[in-house]
Amino acid sequence: MIRQCPISIDPSGRDPHGEAALLRELGPATRVVLPGGVPAWAVAGHAALRRLLVDPRVSKDAYRHWPAWISGEVGPEWPLSIWVSVQNMITAYGAEHTRLRKLAALAFTARRVAALRPRIEQVAADVLDELAALPPADPVDLRATFAHQVPTRVMFELFGIPRSSWAMLHKIIKGFFDTGISVEDAQQNAIDLYETMAALVAHKRANPADDLTTGMIAARDDESGARLSEKELVDNLILLFTAGYETSVNLISSAVHQLLTHRAQLGLVRSGAASWEDVIEETLRFEPPAAYGFLRFAVEDIDAGNAVIPKGDAIVVSFASAGRDPEVHGEDAAVFDITRPTRGDHMSLGFGTHYCLGATLARLEASVSLAALFDRFPDLALAAPGRRPAKVESFISNGLLELPVTLGDASRNDVEIEV
Repeated sequence: MIRQCPISIDPSGRDPHGEAALLRELGPATRVVLPGGVPAWAVAGHAALRRLLVDPRVSKDAYRHWPAWISGEVGPEWPLSIWVSVQNMITAYGAEHTRLRKLAALAFTARRVAALRPRIEQVAADVLDELAALPPADPVDLRATFAHQVPTRVMFELFGIPRSSWAMLHKIIKGFFDTGISVEDAQQNAIDLYETMAALVAHKRANPADDLTTGMIAARDDESGARLSEKELVDNLILLFTAGYETSVNLISSAVHQLLTHRAQLGLVRSGAASWEDVIEETLRFEPPAAYGFLRFAVEDIDAGNAVIPKGDAIVVSFASAGRDPEVHGEDAAVFDITRPTRGDHMSLGFGTHYCLGATLARLEASVSLAALFDRFPDLALAAPGRRPAKVESFISNGLLELPVTLGDASRNDVEIEV
């Protein structure tokens, strides 16, 4: 076993892959300090994550398995407390997790997701029409005007959220993933989030429709007859909405950026030598939408190989370190290559019992959006090809803050792209 000084996790997430490489070099488990001075362990590397994510000795329930939270040593004054105070299927453990995920899955069905394809295609077309009206030579932020717009409009419709709540939810979600947020702003953001989602539930009880929120309200276990409690309902809606939004926005914007940076890779798709699914899997590996999985707890002592994680200690998992692990992806793991044989061998959408319930929707939104974008704007290019776009200020969310591009001539549709 080794002893080492804790590594301070950068709350701004300015260099997620540099930090991930350092953690990977230090071994499977490294002592770290999270923003706000909270001690934890970071688990890094593909093999270590794969073991940990299926280990029954690892919990996400702070109320049962994190002594610092139970005792009040870490409490609501911690700016990141919203990540552990919510009680939903992602923070539940054991049988409770199984119960909550089963109820959520009754509403978030494969049928509901598959039925969204025509609507996603229409939303993407509408957003592209708006872009086509802009001057083709002027730079435009594609993250804000496209990668952000398509998933959020789809999610708002999927959840049946009234248009009057859209602006507030945009603001709330931005604050939710800001891991450098002040205590005061974090607490107000949590209040706004709960008030908005509670109002949505009340609206849907009075006005039920064919949407996910109504489905979650009605979900009932056929065997026990159990339904979600009011808090469970709101907390699981918060989980599904925030995770569904952030994952898709980051995935689409990162994929576009990589293709415009590596034009030969885009050429492979245009020639039919590769598919949009290849692009999506390599992007998930290369730039996971979440750099870290947050937050887990050791139910008992866990031997990680180079260190023992004591019972009750907090754990973060480094998805960024797993995606570029040379042990799995070779010495060129830091190279974007959509033909890479191991492109799909990642855990960027989770693994094991906490695998992302919305993974199919995220992939569907990305494939539809990318195909439509490059078909409509074949001359799409980076506005500042030599400049690295700014990233969102978060060590959890791994995405671009902006993506300046020039659209080119939208009428030149002579480039064939496989869907």
